Amino acid sequence: MKPKIFIDGREGTTGLQLYDRLRGRRDIELLPISDEKRKDVSGRKKLINSADLVFLCLPDDAAREAVSLIENDRIRVLDASTAHRVADGWVYGLPELSEKQRDSIRGGKRVANPGCHATGAIMLLAPLVEEKLIPQDYPLVITSITGYTGGGKKMIAEYETSDRKERWDLDAPRLYSTGAFHKHIPEITRYSRLKRAPAFTPVVSDYPQGLQVIIPLHLPDKRQEAYNILSARYSGMANIDVKNDSPPYAASNVNADTDKTTLRVLGYDDVMILTAQLNNLGKGASGAAVQNMNLMLGFPEYDGLIL
Repeated sequence: MKPKIFIDGREGTTGLQLYDRLRGRRDIELLPISDEKRKDVSGRKKLINSADLVFLCLPDDAAREAVSLIENDRIRVLDASTAHRVADGWVYGLPELSEKQRDSIRGGKRVANPGCHATGAIMLLAPLVEEKLIPQDYPLVITSITGYTGGGKKMIAEYETSDRKERWDLDAPRLYSTGAFHKHIPEITRYSRLKRAPAFTPVVSDYPQGLQVIIPLHLPDKRQEAYNILSARYSGMANIDVKNDSPPYAASNVNADTDKTTLRVLGYDDVMILTAQLNNLGKGASGAAVQNMNLMLGFPEYDGLIL
């Protein structure tokens, strides 16, 4: 019997992308919900409790509410919101962390999909901290540049409006969450095994999809060692490329149409620059959700991904 899947919040950016990825699959059954019922608690509750696996593509408070509606103990949940990424009882859905993490996702009943910025930062930092190349209390500074689709429907409409000429500020990269503690910092800190939270600056720019995390480090003569550690950690993973080349430019949208992540070790003199290039809506959202679903349901890990 095919596992029954319900997407709670299908009308949002991640939900729509996820639905597009899953609707053609023949190894699952998608449970539909009408437009009239999608905000009806009783209707959602019935579908949630009828599913084998539920995706939560909702704001944080709504995701917590959806979990409270579960009455059937066998139901498994994949939450794409920020609500449960560092919560007790939830598995962090980044299988690349380790084989143990991959196994935890396979057996998990409650799995939290990582944030897009956090995905790139953790994949760069976690192996290097684990191998003690980066001290746990290193004063990290992280910049991450993303396409505007990461801001959801409101921001997409802002950038794609017909009267763009009136919005000169949209033509240039814009820092956001200025003066605020960004919601991805706790997961970066925990899953990179840091003892000191990084200084983190997110930037949104005038292109649709793609993201690049940039981490400069003053670690003299450590670039080759960093490359060796990252290459060994991600060896054999079809969705991860590790490079130590120095291209003239490293575009933030290089993986915009795929579910691949490119990790690079760059630098000059005694400066090392780590970068991660991924699709904010792919490995940073719906692609990661599909990968985690595959693991949870016993399907081949990369089924349905664009590699």
